[in-house]
Amino acid sequence: MESKGPERYLALFLPWALASVFASDPALSYLIAWVGSFFIFLLSLTGWVRPIPADLRFSDQLMRPLFVMQIIFAGYMSCSSIFYFLNTLGYIDFEKANAGSVINGASLAMVAQCQRYYCLGHAALTTGILLFMRYPQKKKYYVEGGKLSSLLMRVAFISYPASLVFIQIPGLSQFYYQFNALSFIAGTLALAFAIPLRQPVNTLICGLLYCFNLYSAFTSGFKEPIIISIIVLGVFLYPSYKKLVLITIGPLLLLCFMFLPTYVSTFRGAAWAEDADVDESAQIALDATLNQDDSNWTFLVYRLSEIDMFAAFVQSTPANVDYYGTQILAQSGIAVIPRIFWPEKPITEVLVMERVYAAEVVNRMSAASAKPAFIVDGYLSGGPVGIFLALFIYGAVAQLISVKAESLFGGYTLGSALIFSGLFQVFWRGLSFEFLINSVVWSYVSMLIIHRILLAANILKRV
Repeated sequence: MESKGPERYLALFLPWALASVFASDPALSYLIAWVGSFFIFLLSLTGWVRPIPADLRFSDQLMRPLFVMQIIFAGYMSCSSIFYFLNTLGYIDFEKANAGSVINGASLAMVAQCQRYYCLGHAALTTGILLFMRYPQKKKYYVEGGKLSSLLMRVAFISYPASLVFIQIPGLSQFYYQFNALSFIAGTLALAFAIPLRQPVNTLICGLLYCFNLYSAFTSGFKEPIIISIIVLGVFLYPSYKKLVLITIGPLLLLCFMFLPTYVSTFRGAAWAEDADVDESAQIALDATLNQDDSNWTFLVYRLSEIDMFAAFVQSTPANVDYYGTQILAQSGIAVIPRIFWPEKPITEVLVMERVYAAEVVNRMSAASAKPAFIVDGYLSGGPVGIFLALFIYGAVAQLISVKAESLFGGYTLGSALIFSGLFQVFWRGLSFEFLINSVVWSYVSMLIIHRILLAANILKRV
C-alpha cells in the first residue's frame, strides 16, 4: 500500500491555507476552515491521499485510527464549533435574536482564528496517521478461529474485576480506566460476534454485559460513555447489518444530543449535589428529560465545543503568558511516574490547572475544572508550529501503536478492534499532554503484558 504522491498530503492543508488567505473576512475564513475538515475527511476516508488498506473490507477495519478515532477526535475538535460561531453572529436556536444587533468583530475574528487552528491540527493529525498506515503486518501470531468468540468473553469478564482491583490500590487507579474500557470493548465485540453466528447463550450473556455497561454509562454523570457505547456497538455490528445500523445509530445519536444535556445536568444535580441514590437520580433525570420545555442551545454553544476556552488561551498567549516550550512535556514526564513509586509526586491536576489560572480561563478561587484540550497544549507549547507538531505526532503514534497491536495479536480483530480500541481509547478524546501521555505509556505497558500472558497461556500461538 503506497502513497500516490507527496502533493496529495499537501492537499490536506489547502483548507487551512485558503482560510488564512481570507483571514480579513472572519466569517468566510471560519466557514472555509470548518468545511475544510469535512474536505479532509473526504480525501482521507476515500483513499485519495493514500489507498485504504486492502487486507480487509472497508466495513471490517473501522476501528483502525484512520476511521473511528479520526472521526470522533477530529470531528469533536473541528466540527462542533458551528453553534458557537452562529451564536457569535447573533443567532439563538438558529434564529437571529435581534436583526439590529451589532456583531462583535473581535470575537468573530478570534473564533475564525481558532477554527483555522483546528483545521491545521486536523490536517496534521491525518497526515501523521496516513504516513504510518502500513497494513497488513507480517503475521507472527494467531488465535484459532473457533476460540476467538470465547476469548473475547473471557477478556471481558476478567478485565472488569481486574479494573476494580486497580482502583483500590493507591497509585494504580489509572489502570482502572484502561481495563474497564477493555472489558467494555471485549464484551461489545463478543456480542457482535455472537449475534450473526446465532449463538443464543453467548448473545444473552454478552447482551446482559452490554446492558450493565450501558447502565453504568447512564449513572456515570457523563455524556461521553453513553455516546461511545452506542457508537462502538454500531461499528462492530455494521459489517453484518449495514442497513440496520445505518437507519438506527444515526437517529439514536441525534436523540442523544437532543436529550442527554438535560439528563446529565439533572442527574448530576441530584446525585452529586443532593447526594441522592444513583437509581433515584437517574429516574429524576429521565423525568426531567422527557418533560423538558427549554432548548439545548446553551449546551450546543458552550459545552459541545471547547472553542470558547481555546479562544481564551489564544488571547492570553503569547500576549500575556509566554509560550511554554517544552515545559508541558517535562511535566508529562513527571506524570508518567506511578505515585506508588513516588508518593510525593506533584498532583497532575494541579500542574495542568496552573496554566488555566495563568490564562485566567478560570478564577483560582473557583472550584471549576477546565483542563485544556490536546490541541490547546500544542498551541501553548509553540503556537501554530506547536499545533502542527503535536497533532502530527498524535496521529503518527496512534497509528504506530495500532500497527504494533495487530503485529502482537495476530491481526485486526484482537489488535486494533480489541487492544487498541480498549486500552488506547484515550486517543478518541484528546486530553491534556500530561493525562494523555501518561495513559498512552502505561497502556502500552499493559498491552505488552497482556501479549505475554496470552502467549504463556498458549492462546496466542506463533506462526
